[in-house]
Amino acid sequence: MKRRQELALGGLGVLLAFGACEAVGRAGIVRRGYLPPASEVLARAVELAGDSAFITGIVATLRAWALGLGLAIVLAVPLGLLLGSVPIVDSAVRVIVEFLRPLPSVALIPLVSLLLGTGTETKVALIVYASVWPILLNTIHGLGETDPLAKDTLRAFGFGRLSVLLRVELPATAPFIAAGVRISAAIALILAVATEILSGFGEGLGIFMAQASLATDGTRDVLAGVLWAGTIGLTVNSVLVRAERRLFPWTPDRRAAA
Repeated sequence: MKRRQELALGGLGVLLAFGACEAVGRAGIVRRGYLPPASEVLARAVELAGDSAFITGIVATLRAWALGLGLAIVLAVPLGLLLGSVPIVDSAVRVIVEFLRPLPSVALIPLVSLLLGTGTETKVALIVYASVWPILLNTIHGLGETDPLAKDTLRAFGFGRLSVLLRVELPATAPFIAAGVRISAAIALILAVATEILSGFGEGLGIFMAQASLATDGTRDVLAGVLWAGTIGLTVNSVLVRAERRLFPWTPDRRAAA
């Protein structure tokens, strides 16, 4: 019941926003060249679905997104388990982590481009750098939230450090890791599109938007690209939320949502 209510309210919010943008565009409060009516933007977004070159760009962006996010998971989860399990290692690298974490990924585009060239490698490297932090920190935090009684019970029965990690700590940390992956998925998509826009090379949704912004009447295409990016992000987030609810139904927030 609560889920249906949330969907209904979300749909109502979308309709209100659509209506407001349509009204402003039709009323001439803002020039159509700057803000075309929402219906025109939506029609252009639907039209782009039949453009093979545009779809090829979308696939290129999603490929870089998936590869970067996958590499971030492979790097962040083991590292987070190590830092969360071995305090001396965590203390040794904590300063480095706190120094690197706030650095904006987009500021690294010129440096990474010089090192890796103008290709998918640059996008993937920047996506990995930006996406690794939420997963890493959530993994460390999840380990800290593990029930100490469960760990002590296994140790009392003679289980070693690795067994405790695999049997208790990793399952307890899994929902935190999943939440980190969901956050990083959005960050990865932002970086994929932003890197394409700012670097101006290769192919992808960001390249389409960058080229459209240079056209005399390209605002509609830019907004259509934004609509596609938002739709992809919403779809990815919805899939990951549903996966979390299925995989970890025992967590309190999942039980409340059910």
